[in-house]
Amino acid sequence: MTADGSTEPAGPVMAQRAVLPEGVRAAVSSGSPRLGTLRRLTRSRKGVVGLTFLVVLILVAGLGRFVVPYDPNAVHPADQLAPPSSTYLLGTDELGRDVLSRVITAAWPAVQAGVLAVALAGLVGSVTGLLAGYFGGWLDAAIGRVWDTLLAFPAIFLAIGIVSILGPGQFSGVLAIAIINMPVSSRLVRAVTVSARNADYVEAARALGCSDRRVMVSHILPNCIAPLIVQMAIAAPDAILVEATLSFLGLGAPLPAPTWGNMLGSAQTYLARSWVYALAPGLAITLTVIGLNYFADALQDALDPRRIRAGSGTA
Repeated sequence: MTADGSTEPAGPVMAQRAVLPEGVRAAVSSGSPRLGTLRRLTRSRKGVVGLTFLVVLILVAGLGRFVVPYDPNAVHPADQLAPPSSTYLLGTDELGRDVLSRVITAAWPAVQAGVLAVALAGLVGSVTGLLAGYFGGWLDAAIGRVWDTLLAFPAIFLAIGIVSILGPGQFSGVLAIAIINMPVSSRLVRAVTVSARNADYVEAARALGCSDRRVMVSHILPNCIAPLIVQMAIAAPDAILVEATLSFLGLGAPLPAPTWGNMLGSAQTYLARSWVYALAPGLAITLTVIGLNYFADALQDALDPRRIRAGSGTA
């Protein structure tokens, strides 16, 4: 009990609270790490731009298919390669299909590649990285050799090989993109696990009788979440590029389903007659990749504790 009759402990604890930077005290007092991360994300210009692109992409992919002006696969023979007009805002393709409707509809396969494939890679990478980093020994060596083998191939060539074996299709493309992203996610989680497996709080959990599974899931895995989320955000634009490349080569979703890649592949034959036909999907890929890279950059800044402390100290 202190001199004023309160039960607040005095000494070092009070001193530590007194010297906490204002930004850190605000983050602690907010009681919600997610809100703190969102605030830091929206305070940067990159974060605002990235979030805007991300929200627009999700809305277009989720709702755009239901509000497109035309059926994306409807053929209009009389309007082949028509220029932009009030009827067709971005013109038509070689079969008279509305380019705008097809570009909007093609956002959904891109989101599938950027979200589902990267999420699957993160899930498998988390499990294998935890096991390899926690137990070490022959298990660590075996998992490491598998990932080393995959990393020996250029990502796009490995994706083409996997899709060639499984057969062209949207599922094959998503699985191929997930496989080429698994080694990086696994190695990231393994590195965090190796640094944390002998920490005091982990030793204390073992002393209390916690099983290895509980130690990994409840005490080590939470430390891997932030860097893993950043890694997934960084991998998402690359996944979209790989999906577009596979579709461009005819290894993605089967025709006539529109994707940005197969639209570019078809448009290259008609560049002299309709440059807008190629510009529309190319611009969609470019803006999406740039926006997601901005988002990943800002998210890394928002989740990096060193940068948080630096920003709080200068506040």
